[in-house]
Amino acid sequence: MSKDMPGRLLRLLSLLQSRREWPGPELADRLGVSARAVRRDVDRLRGLGYPVEGTTGTAGGYRLVSGRDLPPLLLDDDEAVAIAVGLLTAADGTVAGIAESSVRALAKLERVLPARLRRRFDAVAGAVTPVARGGLPRVDPEVLAVLATACRDREMLAFAHRSRSGAVTSRRVEPYDLVSTHGLWYLLAYDPGREDWRIFRVDRITDPRPTGWRFTPRELPASGAAAHVSRSVAAAPYRHNAVATVREPAEAVRARLPNTMPGRIEPVDEHTCTVRLGSDSLDAIAAELAALGADFTLDGPPELLDRLRAVAGRLLRAAGDG
Repeated sequence: MSKDMPGRLLRLLSLLQSRREWPGPELADRLGVSARAVRRDVDRLRGLGYPVEGTTGTAGGYRLVSGRDLPPLLLDDDEAVAIAVGLLTAADGTVAGIAESSVRALAKLERVLPARLRRRFDAVAGAVTPVARGGLPRVDPEVLAVLATACRDREMLAFAHRSRSGAVTSRRVEPYDLVSTHGLWYLLAYDPGREDWRIFRVDRITDPRPTGWRFTPRELPASGAAAHVSRSVAAAPYRHNAVATVREPAEAVRARLPNTMPGRIEPVDEHTCTVRLGSDSLDAIAAELAALGADFTLDGPPELLDRLRAVAGRLLRAAGDG
């Protein structure tokens, strides 16, 4: 095998990916080798998992087709930046259902982006403004990428975290998993200083920094990362709580409140259900009640009822019926 064989295989692969079909003589001319050498190189690509088909014709040719597995792809500069920006948008949650996969892919791509492309990526990403869904806080995808990389590499992570009350503390943790649930991102991590598992809302994390120290993985909570996060978030105490008895089937209410935590909507019978509501914001509870889209009775604190009366008054005045 000649010394330039790896480079020639990469050039051949790049050519095959750039257009649908190549005549054999033209490939040989582009690579500066014989037609026989092109055939050998094509066989080597096939051995590496690339599905290269031979084509019929006057001189015969080659084309790269789809196979059962996804082999590595070669991207030019523009393609790499475009894919990174696309992943950035999807990771932000604007494309439902693929956010977690986008974060993993973005972490892999950002790790290998050369400096010249990183500058272009930052410039394009800075000009893109995703729209948050349903009033949920927007998460910085670059923060997600740093967290995902630290989880994958089992590297201690330092960051600043803002609590519900607004207090900011410095944390140093062993990151294990990122979980997207009910419209929000959470980091599951082990805090050696507190000797316990902790869950951090990613939109409250700033300035995450890998420390360079690797850790030995611990056994995850018995229920698994996703179940542990969902259960912990659902059990978290709120400043304000209420229970609405809704004259609507539970499934219909779940469809209108897709971000409600598990167990907060329970059927009473086939026509009625209860909805447990909790938030540190009275306005957030009022918004969820308005989204129910059905008649209900409410068991809640006096301050919530006062807030609902104020909101109802504003709506009536806006409708001209005040």
